[in-house]
Amino acid sequence: MNLIDPKIINDFPILERKINGNRLVYLDNAATTQKPRNVIDAISDYYNNHNANPHRGAYTLSVEATSLYDSAKETVKKFINANSKDEIIFTKNCTESLNLLAFSLSGFFEEGDEILLCVSEHHSNILPWMRLSKDKNLKLNYLYVNDEGIIPEKEYEKINNKTKLVSIAQMSNVLGTIFPVKKISQIAHEKGAIVVIDAAQSIPHKKVDVKDIDADFMVFSAHKMLGPMGIGVLYGKKHLLDDMPPFLLGGDMIEYVYEDHATYAEIPFKLEAGTQNVEGAFGLEAAIHYLEKIGLQNIENHEKILTEYAMQEMLKIPYINIYGPMDLEKHGGIISFNVKDVHPHDVSTVLDSYGISSRAGHHCCQPLMRYMGINASVRISFYLYNSLEDIDVFIESIKNVRKWLGYGS
Repeated sequence: MNLIDPKIINDFPILERKINGNRLVYLDNAATTQKPRNVIDAISDYYNNHNANPHRGAYTLSVEATSLYDSAKETVKKFINANSKDEIIFTKNCTESLNLLAFSLSGFFEEGDEILLCVSEHHSNILPWMRLSKDKNLKLNYLYVNDEGIIPEKEYEKINNKTKLVSIAQMSNVLGTIFPVKKISQIAHEKGAIVVIDAAQSIPHKKVDVKDIDADFMVFSAHKMLGPMGIGVLYGKKHLLDDMPPFLLGGDMIEYVYEDHATYAEIPFKLEAGTQNVEGAFGLEAAIHYLEKIGLQNIENHEKILTEYAMQEMLKIPYINIYGPMDLEKHGGIISFNVKDVHPHDVSTVLDSYGISSRAGHHCCQPLMRYMGINASVRISFYLYNSLEDIDVFIESIKNVRKWLGYGS
């Protein structure tokens, strides 16, 4: 395995910044990624040359906006290996996609049915299902992980004939665990359950094929994969999307509206009410083109090298506790840890003084934190523009945290 050419850092203008007099070392990629010039230029080009409301007019700009929007869907379709661009629904983000699903799938459930999640889920993949379970009197179950953040085999027995839906992240945004979603999907389908995959943390870093996983639905956000904020993707199998009532009502999602009733357009329009984020779709398409130029396998290999090196160096520091799998085949480019005697927020603040962007808190995963017996952690997360030099800067800086706070070493 080889590292990606470090010259690609020149494609990211923000990485030229100095933070507190130091070179910016951006290690918060699990929260959001930085944007390459081709994405920034694509959005600027849209506003400079093509801005209009799609699906609304026969004039040149509207036709161009419609074409750009549809082109982005075709690109996403190919990127995840969907059957049709009609299976691609644009939303604001993963959170909206999951809320849409919880609302529009509610008629699928009967009292006493079960929904199965993992304890490591982001709040966005817990709260919509929690509300649905209370509204419909359903049972909410959880898969639990072991001390290394892996789901033990026995946990899969919780997928039973009462399970009507399994929703799980392919990769934990705290532990970095890569869960066997293809296996989970197979077990769930054998029991007649619908499978929802949260690919927010996985799809920016490795090839994800919805047919191979056999996901019924999958969600991800553009801003975690070099694209702009404010646009996300909901993939769904066509026959399931066809049967779902719309989540939002308004313009562009109707067939006919009368004074006392209405009929709705076919998918994807039925699930995309109102004026859409066309510039965001254009930016997402540019991000996908950039990722495909670099190569998803190259990105995955690059991050494995970085993660292995970082973990090796961190394990040499006796006052650091690392959470998540040690097996790198089950671990993506995320490392969560704590420094003995130091609050995670203080750790992150000290790191920032050296120009290092890290994350501190519960990472929108309070059930997992409670299960692990901690309140918060520090998280670093890598992407294609990070380097071994970035990790060296981080390691040297983390060694100074306890000194800064008066613990000596």
